[in-house]
Amino acid sequence: MNKNWFKALTGLLACLSFAAMSPASAEEVVVGGKNFTEQQLLTSITSQYLAAKGYDVESRAGMGSAVVRSAQENGQIDVYWEYTGTSLVVYNGVMEKLDREQTYERVKSLDAKKGLVWLNPSDANNTYALAMRRADAEKRNIKTLSDFADAINSGTKLVLASNAEWYAREDGYRPFSKAYGFDLPRDQIIRMDSGLTYTALKEEQVDTALVFATDGRIPAFDFIVLKDDRDFFPDYAITPVVRADTLAANPKLGEQLNALSAAIDNKTMSAMNAQVDVDRIQIAKVARDFLEKNGLI
Repeated sequence: MNKNWFKALTGLLACLSFAAMSPASAEEVVVGGKNFTEQQLLTSITSQYLAAKGYDVESRAGMGSAVVRSAQENGQIDVYWEYTGTSLVVYNGVMEKLDREQTYERVKSLDAKKGLVWLNPSDANNTYALAMRRADAEKRNIKTLSDFADAINSGTKLVLASNAEWYAREDGYRPFSKAYGFDLPRDQIIRMDSGLTYTALKEEQVDTALVFATDGRIPAFDFIVLKDDRDFFPDYAITPVVRADTLAANPKLGEQLNALSAAIDNKTMSAMNAQVDVDRIQIAKVARDFLEKNGLI
């Protein structure tokens, strides 16, 4: 056997042996996210966190809700943060009223059949809500959604700003108004992009607006969230969801993401959202500051 050829063969076998033992290929993780501030923050937080843990991370932020879910089911996305209520109603078509724990357990079970694993939910619940300017709500003595419905039914004109999606969703305006026993005339519902509802309410173009409970503009603009006293809105616990085969290839990933989830609650998420939407701090910086403050990197 040619000596040089033997050395080359030996080196090749050594490389192949090393590659077989190396976890590099298993540690390639694609992190996805939706196209609004909170999701972009979660994508950045997760990407920076996993990169610091030694993973080869590809980040795909800014995707539509249905698109990122489909991408995960098809194996193009490994992990992203989803909301329990969204999976329950939108992806699995369950309209049954469930509490927080029941919602989580139901989507965990249903999505497991699709190869998706719901890890530990965070303490952040980004549910839908209606908000009013604090001074206006106090003047009208509206504290709950029942108060809001009573005001409308007594003849008070209240204009609502809603995003187009919620207005048309099966768990959106129509069943909501039916549950609370009121119906706004069409000219009193203004549909717009989600982010614009906050501005419209702040600038007194509308009287109430559809908001997300963890949005930082709620405290920043001194809005008050009306209490959902009939428990219409499902729980939307923010939770890391990972493909089962990705977890199998990366045994530590579940534990690592659960540690990340444990550091997130409504107050923390709202404050980070405000830093981006109100203070105009870059998403990557807010994400890194969060990770450093919580000793995660």
